[in-house]
Amino acid sequence: MSADAADGPADTVRHVSGAGVPVRGNDIDTDQIIPARFMKVVTFDGLGQFSFFDQRFGDDDEEKDHPFNEDRFRDSSVLVVNANFGCGSSREHAPQALMRWGIDAIVGESFAEIFAGNCLALGIPTVTADSETIADLQAWADENPDGDIDVDVEAETVTYGGNEVAVDVDDAQRKALVEGVWDTTALMKSNRNAVQETADSLPYVETDD
Repeated sequence: MSADAADGPADTVRHVSGAGVPVRGNDIDTDQIIPARFMKVVTFDGLGQFSFFDQRFGDDDEEKDHPFNEDRFRDSSVLVVNANFGCGSSREHAPQALMRWGIDAIVGESFAEIFAGNCLALGIPTVTADSETIADLQAWADENPDGDIDVDVEAETVTYGGNEVAVDVDDAQRKALVEGVWDTTALMKSNRNAVQETADSLPYVETDD
């Protein structure tokens, strides 16, 4: 991930590079990404191991065929998916689990709006392309598990194996990532004086000053 903390309140995210892992299928909802029973946690730490758990393991914890179970994809950081990924519940645990598994960017045909927003809050780009482009990229990632996929958020391109394809990045998402204003906590810290001034002006807020 390209990062330059000096450019904005948070790290800027202009490029993400890494090996790809294809997860095929439309309408993969957040309950498939992280089953609800794993949401009873105080922090998000450790959620990564439960990503796609019910798709990866049976009732007796026997492994199923799933890319996240394959050693060749163990160090992958660019997830390649199909249409309406992240639909269903608005649980922020879904992108949190994927991030903790090691995912830095997601390329897909389309994303549920709230899921994409939750990804942005973590600095994870969700970029889109047509179904043919995604099918080609998934096939290439399957055949080249050690090959890098470069996601250029600013230029809206994805490069892999000598191919460069155009992708779409939501305008507001691209601006937030490129300018480093995607982290609301960092944004508030960088504007602490303005926050303090506003707090001081409110008669119902008591401050130490």
